[in-house]
Amino acid sequence: MKNTLGSSTKLILLHPYIQKQGSSNRFWALAFVSFLTLAFLLTLIYTTRESKITTSIAVASTITSTSTPPLSKAVARALVHYASNSNNTEHMSYTDMKHIADVLQKCSQPCNLLVFGLTHETLLWKALNHNGRTVFIDENRYYAAYIEEKYPEVEAYDVQYTTKLSEMKELIAGVKEQVRNECKPVQNLLFSECKLGLNDLPNQFYEVDWDVILVDGPRGYWPEAPGRMSAIFTASVLARSKKGGNPKTHVLVHDFNQQVDRTTSDEFLCKENLVKSMDTLGHFVLERMDANSFQFCRNHNSTTASSSS
Repeated sequence: MKNTLGSSTKLILLHPYIQKQGSSNRFWALAFVSFLTLAFLLTLIYTTRESKITTSIAVASTITSTSTPPLSKAVARALVHYASNSNNTEHMSYTDMKHIADVLQKCSQPCNLLVFGLTHETLLWKALNHNGRTVFIDENRYYAAYIEEKYPEVEAYDVQYTTKLSEMKELIAGVKEQVRNECKPVQNLLFSECKLGLNDLPNQFYEVDWDVILVDGPRGYWPEAPGRMSAIFTASVLARSKKGGNPKTHVLVHDFNQQVDRTTSDEFLCKENLVKSMDTLGHFVLERMDANSFQFCRNHNSTTASSSS
């Protein structure tokens, strides 16, 4: 029995080296597959991310290069029509509104519009310049804050005028005396001490190349009122001091029939730049000037400029 059993039984010995070799081969195979899988996943994630970034850049580029079409003439006419037929007794005449609307329609996009005065037409100017930037300046800080709170899309700033209507002649004479110094026609008003210049607005205000400037404020025509001398002087300097963009600036003065507004406009916007006078609106077109220019108007400032040299 023992012999039979011994002859039919076979003993199989597994060498330790053989076990280790097989296990090692499986480990490296698994590691290789894992590496390939990880590499594939990383490549997929990276490719997807790059694709999204490329798509985002392309979309942004498309949005940037595709400008919103300008407001149609029909819509502009409708806005002016309803604004001029308001029950508010202080609104502009249809003729004046229509002329300003036409100027904005012809302004190259995007158009930079600066308005002195928050008035009945504030939302109209904002709507007509819907592709551009519209900034309002007003002497009443509480009203400016109220408008911004009620209409968040309106950009308004308040300014403290230090002038008086009764001082117009003295203020104009002071500019003529300082035309080569603090009251130069070409300068950055942020650093100016000229009494008629507005220098307390946000810094970025003075860096904008304004295409259209509308002077319809500050309000009031009594002797102690600030008058529009500062607004008109500031508009003239901003127009002549442009660094880029269109070298021409349209300056529109409402209530041009008022003696103070007309006199100040003649001094700083100049008769030779008056392209149209209608109803109660004066329309001037000023060109960018050289930094070494020291006269506002060709006709009557040359004597003052040369005598002070």
